[in-house]
Amino acid sequence: MKIQQGELLSKINSPADLKKLEESQLAQLCEELRDYIIDHVSIYGGHFGASLGVVELTAAIHYVFNTPQDQVVWDVGHQAYGHKILTGRKERFHTNRFYGGISGFPKRSESEYDAFGVGHSSTSISAALGMAFASEINEEKDRHHIAVIGDGAMTGGQAFEAMNHAGDSNKNLLIILNDNCMSIDPNVGALKDYLTDITTSQTFNKFRDDMWKILGKISKFGPNAREIAANVETSIKSFLLTQSNLFESLNLRYFGPVDGHDVNHLVHILNDLKKIPGPKILHCVTMKGKGFKPAEENQTKWHAPGKFDKITGEIHKKVPDQPQPPKYQDVFGHTLVELAKQNDKIVGVTPAMPSGSSMNIMMKEMPDRAFDVGIAEQHAVTFSAGMATQGLIPFCNIYSTFMQRAYDQVVHDVCIQKLPVVFCLDRAGLAGADGPTHHGAYDISYMRCLPHMVVAAPMNESELRNLMYTASEHRDGPFTIRYPRGTGVMPEWKTPFEKIAVGKGRRLVAGDELAILTIGHIGNYATEAVALLNDEDISVSHYDMRFAKPLDEALLKEVFENHSKVITVEDGTIVGGFGSAVLEFMAENNFHANVIRLGIPDRIVEHGEQPELHKECGYDAQAIYDTALKLLEKENALI
Repeated sequence: MKIQQGELLSKINSPADLKKLEESQLAQLCEELRDYIIDHVSIYGGHFGASLGVVELTAAIHYVFNTPQDQVVWDVGHQAYGHKILTGRKERFHTNRFYGGISGFPKRSESEYDAFGVGHSSTSISAALGMAFASEINEEKDRHHIAVIGDGAMTGGQAFEAMNHAGDSNKNLLIILNDNCMSIDPNVGALKDYLTDITTSQTFNKFRDDMWKILGKISKFGPNAREIAANVETSIKSFLLTQSNLFESLNLRYFGPVDGHDVNHLVHILNDLKKIPGPKILHCVTMKGKGFKPAEENQTKWHAPGKFDKITGEIHKKVPDQPQPPKYQDVFGHTLVELAKQNDKIVGVTPAMPSGSSMNIMMKEMPDRAFDVGIAEQHAVTFSAGMATQGLIPFCNIYSTFMQRAYDQVVHDVCIQKLPVVFCLDRAGLAGADGPTHHGAYDISYMRCLPHMVVAAPMNESELRNLMYTASEHRDGPFTIRYPRGTGVMPEWKTPFEKIAVGKGRRLVAGDELAILTIGHIGNYATEAVALLNDEDISVSHYDMRFAKPLDEALLKEVFENHSKVITVEDGTIVGGFGSAVLEFMAENNFHANVIRLGIPDRIVEHGEQPELHKECGYDAQAIYDTALKLLEKENALI
């Protein structure tokens, strides 16, 4: 479907075209750009509110700076839709997040305007500062480096580490803080309160306005006057705000807060800041979802709403004829509350993803026992460890891909101390349209190598409930439960709790020609394949192993004593994953079999719908069926 482009936007295919506009035309361009984003996302889906909130800022940056020579790093990446549209990807924007289309996040291989690939948060200042150091080493003295950090990313510890370094560097770095008080859910913590105090302080804002008027007058007296005036401003600020401004105390020149939706004022400020050397921060106050009233009023809901009617604001939801299974995340959320009501030692922890992980269910019912710690995965893990030392049972819910950021804490603060923290890894496996930055590909490998760690995955909702119950009573070290994005397979899922013996799998189907070993939800593909094979009178066993660590050695002994052909299937990397664990067992116990491992290959998998990616990677139901036939044919050919 062809999306109508506005009069000005239709002429812009690069920042060079944008610079041809009169400054007085920028407000109209921003209206057209915002409408274009609304039109596309309403029809094709995708992230929404974050990019609407930075339309004016995006236009101002590309109008003032010489991109891509001047390098812009977007943090977090889902605020970069306007950036993509203005930098040559307007005609392909309808492919955004679709299989084979452009990425939903900045990606270096996609465009020279994407200076740094992003998907996780709080990385922009570090990356832009690294670029600034490189420019100095390469003697590129006129190059600007801009980090646009927003949607709660400033609460991440890496942002503070980078600012600490930047303030001591004297490098040409501009940090633009897109302050909208939101990540996906509302921001939490002292920094949020601090920024609110700055933006609402009448004294501070009057001082700022007066200073900018003075600077405007002084600049008329010569080309260097603005830089001199800026130094005067810094001195006055230091006198009035000594140690009261967080950023100034880190030796970052602070400017703001300013209205992030006044494009002409932003252009003037950015032009001024271009002339001021050294590290500096511009504090822009914006509204997530700006320009689309429903998104302004319910910013969490409209972070990534799916397809919707742009006139009525109605989000399109498919209404199935039959009851549908719930999302795994919702089963987690409701089950955690159920367990917590039975055991007052259970607490919940999430790093800024209460609605995404469904921790918000417990936060609503038990606000004193469920904690959103902000975009701070490292802190979430060690915070959980601290509670575990005092006899509490923390359920630390982190997306699989984000758990990678806290790996050191998992090793040092949890495993070495053998603390009973329950890690619930949502979005494990191929996560879908968010692509490689969000795929949970590696958790089986990186968790199963750790001493004291249990690694489990449920095949359905009932199994998730039982594993959570089992983990809540496991006091002999940490326990990992991984489950995918999306729905399960059981419309009637709320079954009574049953404790599962740690390391105990189960045989679902008995056969003698071939054994298929699976772990987690992906085993439902194997169920389909086994049914097809058995319909063709091919005798196949199917084992749901449940645990990648510890392995059910008795069950594996049964497998290898009765089958010479084995397929392992997992929604995780085959390098060091579940299949590798099975091969290790086979080698260590001197069994011999023809084993084929199916799973995520040793490469970066791009974005697309989950079934498309499972098919591409060769472990959907059809691939399992085809692999079984080939394996049997190969063996038969040798007889």
